[in-house]
Amino acid sequence: MQTYIHERSGWPTFPYDAVALLAGLERVGTKRGRLFGVLEALGFEGMQERDLAALTEELIKSNAIEGDRLDPEAVRSSVARRLGIDRGGVPEKSSYVDGLVEMAMDVAQRYQEPLTAERIFNWHAALFPTGRNVFGPIKVGTWRDDAAGPMVVASKVPGQEVVHFQAPAAERLPAETARFLAWIEAENEPSLIVKAGIAHLWFETLHPLDDGNGRVGRNIIDLLLARADQIPHRPYSLSPQIYRKRNEYYDLLEASQKGSGDCTEWLVWFLDRLADAVDEAIEQATQAISRTRFWNAHQGVPLNDRQRKVISRLLMGWEGKMTNNKYAKLTDCSDASAARDLAELVSRGILSRSGGGRSTAYEIIVDA
Repeated sequence: MQTYIHERSGWPTFPYDAVALLAGLERVGTKRGRLFGVLEALGFEGMQERDLAALTEELIKSNAIEGDRLDPEAVRSSVARRLGIDRGGVPEKSSYVDGLVEMAMDVAQRYQEPLTAERIFNWHAALFPTGRNVFGPIKVGTWRDDAAGPMVVASKVPGQEVVHFQAPAAERLPAETARFLAWIEAENEPSLIVKAGIAHLWFETLHPLDDGNGRVGRNIIDLLLARADQIPHRPYSLSPQIYRKRNEYYDLLEASQKGSGDCTEWLVWFLDRLADAVDEAIEQATQAISRTRFWNAHQGVPLNDRQRKVISRLLMGWEGKMTNNKYAKLTDCSDASAARDLAELVSRGILSRSGGGRSTAYEIIVDA
């Protein structure tokens, strides 16, 4: 019969080879230092852009890891509203997406406050505002009770179900979660970054919620990383990196939960993904500085509010090319007004035009 780490003597301890982590910690530390240096050059508006991009990408990809697709524009709109950024002409509000944003903003802006059971329950309620998942009702805002049987992580292959992991019995959760939360707030690890990796493995092993354990667990990572960064902003997003290597992510979690308790391999992988996340953030922050330079170069060009909104959206990363129809929808104007605005932007050297007729498309000239 399979033995899991929560069944071993000495649980919960998560030993690791500190020497094996040195290279990864040094790489992450160097990259974070470089990123924070770049962020200093962004200014207030640039930092707002960075927060908007990082929070949006984090929420989209954290949900995608679990197979849940979110509308990128709806997420971006909700984050923008929460940050106080004008986002006219965007999708209507979604209570579900707004709840996810509140969960992420709670970490970003209140990272110094203790992690408590009540705080986790609030996050959980934000994930499941109707008290249901795709399979039916679930217990929200409390630990699971195992009324429907043991909590297992399983997948299906032709002809059978494969159980990857079985979590501790629900009757153990009050004591187990109390011990976990006390460890989170105690000074017990020399590196908060390493602590974030251990915390995720520990929380995923407890699997204390009816559903949403992965998303809440990654929010706990973000909380500890925010404490390590000590800045009231979201400089990078880890979930996109996990999403790109999600098979490795699940395999390593499973191997760690079935192993001896040593979490070195998991932590090495975690540090590598964090380094990738910081690298991507450096590139995006550098691009944000380029956007600032773009506006400085065009500060004397007369633009109406619609044109400014569209240019801002293009500079922040619009998927595909702009069209007359997209412009009209984004700015809530007529097709004739959209065509006139776009023609002016082309004549002023801000947009380039390609194609013709219904195939006419526009791209921003970033080197102008």
